[in-house]
Amino acid sequence: MRRKIMRSLGLLLTCGIAAVGLAGCKGGNKYKNTPKKEGYKILWADEFDGEELNKDLWMREERPAGWTNEELQAYTDKEENGFVRDGKFVIKGIEKENGYYSSCKLRNTEKASFMYGRIEASAKVPTGKGLWPAIWMMPLNEDVYGQWPKCGEIDIMEVLGDNVEKAYGTLHWGSPHAEKQGTVTKTGANSFANEFHTYAVEWEPGQIEWFIDGESYLVVNDWFTAVEGEDEKPYPAPFNQKFCIQINLAIGGTWPGNPEPGAEYMDKAEFEIDYVRVYQKKKYDTNVTKPEKTFRDPDATGNYISDSRFEGTIYTSDTGSEVGWITHLESDGGHATFEKVEGGGLKVTITGAGIRNYSVQIYHTFMPFQTGKKYKITFDMWGEYIGEDPSSFNPDLFVVNEVCVDAPNANWSRYWRDTYTVPSERTTFTATFDYTKKDDAGARFEFNMGCSLENVIIYIDNVRVEEVK
Repeated sequence: MRRKIMRSLGLLLTCGIAAVGLAGCKGGNKYKNTPKKEGYKILWADEFDGEELNKDLWMREERPAGWTNEELQAYTDKEENGFVRDGKFVIKGIEKENGYYSSCKLRNTEKASFMYGRIEASAKVPTGKGLWPAIWMMPLNEDVYGQWPKCGEIDIMEVLGDNVEKAYGTLHWGSPHAEKQGTVTKTGANSFANEFHTYAVEWEPGQIEWFIDGESYLVVNDWFTAVEGEDEKPYPAPFNQKFCIQINLAIGGTWPGNPEPGAEYMDKAEFEIDYVRVYQKKKYDTNVTKPEKTFRDPDATGNYISDSRFEGTIYTSDTGSEVGWITHLESDGGHATFEKVEGGGLKVTITGAGIRNYSVQIYHTFMPFQTGKKYKITFDMWGEYIGEDPSSFNPDLFVVNEVCVDAPNANWSRYWRDTYTVPSERTTFTATFDYTKKDDAGARFEFNMGCSLENVIIYIDNVRVEEVK
């Protein structure tokens, strides 16, 4: 019934429909301290100018420790964890006994939920390993299209406390899980912990765009939701239903890692939110169609690798727009240099293997794969030991842990993978695989060389990925 009701509302949304009962829709003086925005009306806003939390807009959601992501905090309804102070809402993490913590998680009330709009929030994050402040959105009713990730999730902002110079914006959807992510870096005195920054999302029926301090850094217009093995729901599902804003300070867990017990920075671990504002247009055109996938053509020889001999540009960061090779060194102990070989080929000198396959990595972007097709992979590889003690070198352990075709936008699914022992002489390796997953125009072809030996050189050349007719 809810899905049918929302479809009937789709052609003409007004602020009164999206959030019944909030005085801001009437355009009175309630939001006199909230700046207007051209082309929008104020749906609702919280400048946190009062003395306590506005219960019409927010509730403190209670959750036990370990509720998700192996996080260590319990979310409470206590003032000590979430309170209004000097025109800001402050979320404070407090260390408890046995390595656990308490914190606060705000969530919109049903009255404040809405569909489509521009969301702005000004915030300053705390510093310290294991701290994970976030401003994000989840559906009011997660059962409309199914539980996460089928229901969809809009992450307006996430920052990790041990790297407060980098902020993330992410969209999650689908089954299998898929995501698109963008990042912004602010260094030194302008970091996300030293200054308040403005995080914004413009959510429209066929596009979602992310901003930090007014600068756009991520646009997504292609998503889906489905139960695996079934047809996709009509686009733009799942992002055509009411969502709620959530603001929290997580502590520990699988992404940020855990803080050291008794860490001094926990006493100052405060996530400050200056304001949250939701604007909405008078009308939204919901007659949108899903963009057609564009599959990159191979070169004249049928090769989908754009630079098989590493003679062109080798990028050191992935902006999501380059077609070509990109190097990646994971911070968990991976150290290597990537050098072009005169006459063709790549020389990878590994001095730190790291603790993960992808601690030392080079990958090729925008590999186009289509359901029901067969693909052939070919490459030359060889290597040598350059350490000071040859007697300690075991050639049987000299391996590239993972050569694979990977789907970063489909829960990092592996379409094909294998492990290779690195020979001392140039050797050609060949493999084929049948592609049975959803069409993917943005897969990656990866050489993951971490988590093995160090003080070695690996040479790679003549890389080909081609369709087998």
